[in-house]
Parts: sequence; C-alpha cells; structure tokens
Amino acid sequence: MTTQQPRNTKHFEWTMHVVSKMKQYNLSESRVKRIINNPQRIEHGVAPKTIAVMQPNSSKHSYEFWAMYQTINPKPKSLNPKKIRIITAWKYPGKSPIRGPIPVPEDIWEELSKIK
Repeated sequence: MTTQQPRNTKHFEWTMHVVSKMKQYNLSESRVKRIINNPQRIEHGVAPKTIAVMQPNSSKHSYEFWAMYQTINPKPKSLNPKKIRIITAWKYPGKSPIRGPIPVPEDIWEELSKIK
C-alpha cells in the first residue's frame, strides 16, 4: 500500500518524525487527523507543552492509535490563531494505562472557580 506524504496546511504542520512513524505503522493522514479531532482520551504528552490523544481500534484486535501534537500560534493577530504541529503517531498494542488527569487550560479552571 502506497501512502502519500502529508502536506503542511494552515491548520496542520507535519514533522519528518511523524511521517516516518505513519509509514512504519501504516497510518494515513486522515486517520491521524481523526485521532486529533475526535480523541477518546487526552493526556499530557511526554515532551514539554505537548498533548497526547488516543482512539481505540474498532476491529476485533485490541490496540490503540495515539498521536502527540502541540499547538502553535503562527501569527499574533491571525484569524486562525492556532496551528497544530503533529510530532508523532503510533499504535499501542492492547489497552494503555491512564497516566494522569486530562489537561485543562488555566483560564477554564479560573472560570469554573468563579461559578461556585
């Protein structure tokens, strides 16, 4: 199966590492985007200022698809301030353990504390 190399757009930026991992695990560009846009689980990434997201496989074989990315702001006064830099993607065999709480931005915590 031949896969096309993903292209950088105004919403997504792809690293060479994720491109090689997509080939290794036979993941398509659309599959990685789907993992990021509709994750079942969200965790802090291993690298600083990153987010790891997961979707389980829907077949009878048990494994999970993971992607790690970071949000960047390409232009300060841009209409679309957030751009996603996809760092890596992988398949995890079986069910991975939950590492920690879901990352919630500080401004959301502040708004929630005002409601009480």
